[in-house]
Order: sequence, then structure tokens, then C-alpha cells
Amino acid sequence: MASILDRDVLSDSVTPLNYNISLYDLEIGGDFNYKGIVRIQIQVKRPTKEIVVNARRLEIYDVELSSESTDPQKASAISYDERKQRATFSFPREISASETAMLEAHFTGVINNDMAGFYRSKYKPAVTPSESVPTEGDDRLMFSTQFESCDARSAFPCFDEPNLKASFDVNIEIPEDLIALSNMPQKGVKRSKQGFKVVSFDQTPIMSTYLLAWAFGDFEYVEDFTHRKYSGKPMPVRVYTTKGLEDQARFGLKNASQVVDYFSEIFRIDYPLPKLDLLAVHEFSHNAMENWGLITYRTTAILFDEQHSAAKYKNRVAYVVAHELAHQWFGNLVTMDWWSELWLNEGFATWVGWLAVDHLYPEFEVWCQFVTEAVQTAQQLDSLRASHPIEVPVKSALDIEQIFDAISYLKGSSVIRMLSNHLGVDIFLRGVSEYLKAHAYDLADLEGNATTKDLWEALSNTSGKDVEKFMDPWIRKIGYPLLTVAEEPGQIGVRQNRFLSTGDVKADEDETLWWIPLGLKTGHQAMAATINALTSREETLRDIDETFYKLNADQTGFYRTNYPPPRLAKMGAKKDKLSAEDKIGLIADAAALALSGDGTTPGLLTFISNFSDETNYAVWAQLVASLVNIRSIFAENEAVVNGLKQFTLTLVSSATEKIGWDFRPEEDYLTGQLRTLLIGAAGGAGHTSTINEAKRRFQLYLCGERETIHPSLRLPVFRISIAQGGKEAYEAVRNEYLETTSIDGKEICLQSLGRVQTPALVNDFLDFQFSDKVKVQDMHSGSVALAANSNARDTLWQYIKKNWNSVHGKLSGNSVVLDRYLKNSLQKFASHEKEKEIASFFEGKDTKGFDRGLVQVSDTIRGDANYKERDERLVLEWLQAHGYAPSDT
Repeated sequence: MASILDRDVLSDSVTPLNYNISLYDLEIGGDFNYKGIVRIQIQVKRPTKEIVVNARRLEIYDVELSSESTDPQKASAISYDERKQRATFSFPREISASETAMLEAHFTGVINNDMAGFYRSKYKPAVTPSESVPTEGDDRLMFSTQFESCDARSAFPCFDEPNLKASFDVNIEIPEDLIALSNMPQKGVKRSKQGFKVVSFDQTPIMSTYLLAWAFGDFEYVEDFTHRKYSGKPMPVRVYTTKGLEDQARFGLKNASQVVDYFSEIFRIDYPLPKLDLLAVHEFSHNAMENWGLITYRTTAILFDEQHSAAKYKNRVAYVVAHELAHQWFGNLVTMDWWSELWLNEGFATWVGWLAVDHLYPEFEVWCQFVTEAVQTAQQLDSLRASHPIEVPVKSALDIEQIFDAISYLKGSSVIRMLSNHLGVDIFLRGVSEYLKAHAYDLADLEGNATTKDLWEALSNTSGKDVEKFMDPWIRKIGYPLLTVAEEPGQIGVRQNRFLSTGDVKADEDETLWWIPLGLKTGHQAMAATINALTSREETLRDIDETFYKLNADQTGFYRTNYPPPRLAKMGAKKDKLSAEDKIGLIADAAALALSGDGTTPGLLTFISNFSDETNYAVWAQLVASLVNIRSIFAENEAVVNGLKQFTLTLVSSATEKIGWDFRPEEDYLTGQLRTLLIGAAGGAGHTSTINEAKRRFQLYLCGERETIHPSLRLPVFRISIAQGGKEAYEAVRNEYLETTSIDGKEICLQSLGRVQTPALVNDFLDFQFSDKVKVQDMHSGSVALAANSNARDTLWQYIKKNWNSVHGKLSGNSVVLDRYLKNSLQKFASHEKEKEIASFFEGKDTKGFDRGLVQVSDTIRGDANYKERDERLVLEWLQAHGYAPSDT
């Protein structure tokens, strides 16, 4: 791991203590300029005549430095390093060490539309807006901030590094009829110029710059209070929205007030701020941002309409609310020392977010969902050579954006789940509590930053185990192991090696020995056996009941297992002994091993042929995802694709017909989710009655009978209709996108429009995507669907190449958006020629901000191309032998 000396950081000659920020003369229209004054109280650590701060896209002028021992002095020079995003203030006289000084800087900035820094969001008002709400084209505007990871510097000059914590006082001038919010409660309001007011907020606790936030707009709120008392009384919790949407905030509000109490209890530390606000933001690059006391959310991650939203968004809102609330402790109260330990924030918040949802909604069975979504997504990325360790060296903060990925979030949370299961969740949480208490911010010495080592020490003290010793490889090494099983009478041999999706791991890539909790289930009752973890390259496990055994019980370990083919077949025949998590893991492992060449596709198909009577939604989700991926990889072979569709129909037809189309008031959440999944899978595989019913309901829906399509069935019905209905259906859904008032409606339409079947419609959809009708935050949604569509993905790639300058110009204002768009658009090919074509196109271009993503795209395509070449004939022969494809003549 890179030492602190390897970091490209600001000088340590001064450190900030407090910022007083005043924003005024905001031009909320036209050029969207604003003025500001920042007064930074600093501690001088070493004598200096220069002070270096972070600044980006700011014009700084009139800089003054003062202290008790010296007269105020103006900066004699202000210089900028645009590449490093720094400004240097030079002064005539040296200021002494050990002094507290005041640095004052006047500046101007721009309220941008890049979803980063201080920015504006467009929206269609649900009700008549207040008089002063500004317009941009046909839309109204709201204003908010997004400072993680390095964009506070885009809003005001500051020391923009996570371990340079300080307190903040915020003052902002806005129109009189709008509402302003920030991290802390409002302190006061005073009239300023005609029609405007200055809103001031209480001083924040000591915190990192990336957690500061402010917002203003035409807001209303819904409010609840915690059941738990904070400082002797229940605490107010509010969700703010633009006017007319507040009723859709009630589900998120209910979750927030309950989760803040739950976390205060399990962390054994009360939520430390006097209020908690959540704000729905109409344009947002991520799902949400954990600003302390003012959490901001994409609308689909906080708003839910019980009558008109698809039910899956209830799960999303519950989880994202919990994830961001976890950060109020794990990230805000205690912050990682440097960006290399980002996983301390995101990995833990992801795991404990799921823990909170499981606490509130056990009927959601979220740990099955976690294995299907989080674990598999992380393992897919981490099986690439182009992956990275959970804790990755970061030299410059400007390199961090590409690390906000499935490794930091999902592998991080998966290994935390593995560790907490090993230690016991209660013991693990006690250790977390001790870690938080030991490293929380301290008003006297400005602490509040911590490292991975600090967490391991707290968990070791609580559990009595050397946590760092067995967890270190999981955090600091790339990849994860494949456990290969060899059977002998009464015993099994297990061997660990690094797993690569390309199946060609080299000796120098296979040096890590992981601590692997074996989680053995064995015997007629499938009881857990007490077996030590594997810590060597290989080991023999004795006294195994050969009638049944399975490693990695409930898929809590972050590894894959390769069983002898006869054993996998036996487990398929005895799947009643398997938990839902076990089934998900076995299906996913078999699919991954077929891809790498450690297994075969016929072995996978034989195994999952046992699952036509499955009833668990998450198991079905994994099964369908695996089959869809295989169809995608072999898409150019019509005989294989048609055979796989026939195989899919033998699995899903009975279950689809049994579950039907109608939602019943008494049925549970997962039954509804299963219905949506099965109808989509059956329609995609060519189930005639499903297709006909979808088309019938779609036509009625277009004629105004909206109740004929349940909100949760819009996605499969729209997709089936577009795939089957050509231009007419496409235009109808495109019009639905323009007219829908449902919070989730636009996202669902974009995901559906990607099912178009002709190059002309693909190009029309892409032109629509890149028009001003589609927000930049949503552009990837349509291209994810196009890339998954074998009849569209090449046209998508040709469009990107032909229009690269406009694509780059539209998306490059936010590197996260561009990186996400390209990865999702390009990674579905399975051709060595296409991989070379993509690499050649980007060669010589400036790929900063998405270079890592392009390497991951190349790795993915090469692995899929190798798989196609190796297994294509085998798959066809298996399909022919089992009657799903006609025999060769």
C-alpha cells in the first residue's frame, strides 16, 4: 500500500479549522454566475509565505491573510494549477508557526449543469410553482450540491481532502419565496436586496469538505419524529421535494425515521446532529449522497407512489435510504484517512444497509437478493485481470472516481458479510461500535479519520481473534479464490487457486493464499459441520457423508466452488436440502465456471433443468440471468439461440402460467416480483400466450385503460410489445416517456425502448437519447438495454464511433457518467475482432476518467469470445441431444 509520502496532497504548512462561506448575487438564469466570500480560520503548522488551496473553475480575487500578531496583508499573487486543481496565494510577509490566522478570499463561480459541485437540475413542476422559480427552456430549476469526491473545490476555495476536517458556517442569498437547506438547522433569515433574503445555518461539526451541502428551491416537506429521544426529545426527520411530490416521500420518510433509531441502537452511538433532512434531487449522477444532516437522492431512490410505482422501487428506496443513513456514522462521524480506504465508507454502508432492510422487512428476504445481485456483480468484476484490490493505492484524489465501483461497494460488503458471519453479527457490531467511539471526531484535536487497520484492531479486541491476519489478503490483494473439490471415499480434497473468468491464470497471478471459511453442510439433514477454514493451498476434509455435502453454506464466503460434475448433478436432484442462497450460488458458480472453462455449459444446463418447480424469486432471478447471458454470448448462432429459448420455455412456462397476470391484495412482495420476472422471461423466450396477452394489454393501455397493466408489469409488457410490435410500439413507448408523470416511468420507458429490433429504430432511439428530451443522468439506462439486445449492440457501437465528439461532449462533464455509459454500452460483445476494434478506436484518445473501464471492457469481451469459441459446438450438441434444437442434417 502506498505510504502517505506517495500521495499528491496539499502542503501541510497550514490546516483548516473553520470555514465561513457566504454566497450572494446568485444569477439564477442566464449565465448562472454567483459570488462568494470564504473566510477560513487556519492553523499555521510551519512558517510560510504561500498558502495552497484547491480550486476549480473559480475566479479568485481580493485574498487577504490576517492574524493576531501581524497586520492584514493582501496576496501579492494568485496563481492556478489547472491540472492539479489548485490555487496558490503568495504573500509579502511570512506568517509564523503555531499561529491561528484568518484567510479570506473573494471569488466568483458558475452554477453548472454537470451534476457535480454547485449545480442546477431541471424538472417539470407537479403543481403551479412559486413566482421566482427560474426556468430553463420548458423546465423549472432547483439547485443543490454534490461534492464527493473532489468537487467542493468547484464551489468555493478550500482544502479539499478527506482528512483536512473543519467546521462550516453557511450563508446563502436566495429569492424570498424559496427554501434553503444545509447540513445544520437554519440559524436566521434577514432581508437583503429587493425580493431576496440571506439564510444562515448553525455551525456544523468538524467534517470533511465532501460532506458539506446546501440546496435551495421550491420545496415542501413531510415530517416524522424518531421514537428514540436525542438530547432528551424525539428528533425531526424530514423529506423535502419540489412542490407537489411530497406525498410520494412518505415511504422514504417512514424508513428514515426507523433506520436512524436502529443504527443508533446497534452502533451504540446516538445520531449526533440535531436534525435529519433528505432531499429529492431531479438530476443526480449516483443514487444518493450522504451529506451529513442533508442527504440528497435521485428521485427514484427516495420517492415511491403506492398506486403508480413499480414495487421493485420500494425495495430500492428502503435500501438506499438505509445505505446513506449508515454513512452518518460510518464515513461522516468517522471518515477514511484517505481515498485508498474508500471501502471503509462504502463497503460497510452497503452491508449494514441490507442489514437494516432485513430488520424492517424480513419478508423481502434481502440476503437472497444480496447473493444474486451484490455478490455476483462483485465476483464478475473481480474475476477480471483489470480488477483492483478493495483497498487500492490512490496517489491523487483526482484518480478516485473510477474506484467508486463494484469492488469498493459490493466486494467490500461481501467480505464484511463473510467476516460478520464468522465472528457473529452481534460481536461484529460491538467491534464496529468500539471503532466508531475510538475514532469519532474530537473538537479538541480534530480527529475523526481512521484506517482499515483501526477497524481490524477494534474487531480483534472484541472477538479475541486476529482479524487483520486472516482478512488482510481479502482487502489488499486482487481477485478471489476458486475452491476445487476432489472426491475420495469418505473424504474430499479442496484446493484454492485464483479465479479468472478467462481461465488462464498464470503462476505469478496465483500466489495469494486466502483465508477461506469452508461453511460445510453435510449429511441427510444437511446440517452444518464444524470445519476449520482453509488457510493453505490445499487440505483434505475427512468423515464426509457422501449422500450429501455442500461447501460455502448460504453462500456467505466470497469464493466460487468447482465440484465434480456427478456431485453437481446429485445436488440438483437433492435441491430440497439447499437454502435459496445455496441454490443461487450453485447456479452462479456453474455459469462462471462454464465461462472460464473450468466447467461446461452442458453441465450448467443439466443442473438447472431441475428447477422448473422452483418458487423462490431470487433463485429464479439468478437462473434467468444466467440463461439470458448465455443467449447473449451465443447470439450469432441462430440454432443455439432458438434451442436455448426452447430450453428456457420448458423451465418457465408452467411457473408463468401458474402465477398469472393479476396481482392480489393479499399476496406478498416477492410473489409480485416473481410474476414480473417470469412474464418477462417467458415473453423473451417466445411464450406465445404471454406475448399475445402482453400485446393485448398494451393496446388497451394505449387506449386509456391504464389499469390493464399493473405498474410492476410496465417493464415486461413494454419490452415484449416493442420487440414484437416494431415502429408503432416503439413510438408509443417513446411518447409515454415524454408524457409520464410517474417517478419511475421515464426509467422504465428507456429500459424498454432498448428492445427495438432494427438499425433504423436503434439510431432513432439514440438520437432521442442524446437530445434534450433525456437527462444526462438517465442516458445509460437506454444503452444498457441496447447493449443487451443482440440486434442492437453493434449499431450502438457504430453510433458511438460516428458521433464520438458529441457523445463525449454530452457526457464528459461528469466522468462518472461517461465511464458508466461506455462500460454498459460496450461490454456485451463476444468477439476478439470487436475487442480489437474498440481498443483501436480509443488508442491515442484522452481516456482519463474512463481508462480503467475500457480495460475492463476488453477483459470481459476477450473472456466471452474465448467462451463462445470453446463451448458453442458443445452447447448445440447438448440442445440437440435433449430435443431443444433440430439435429444437423
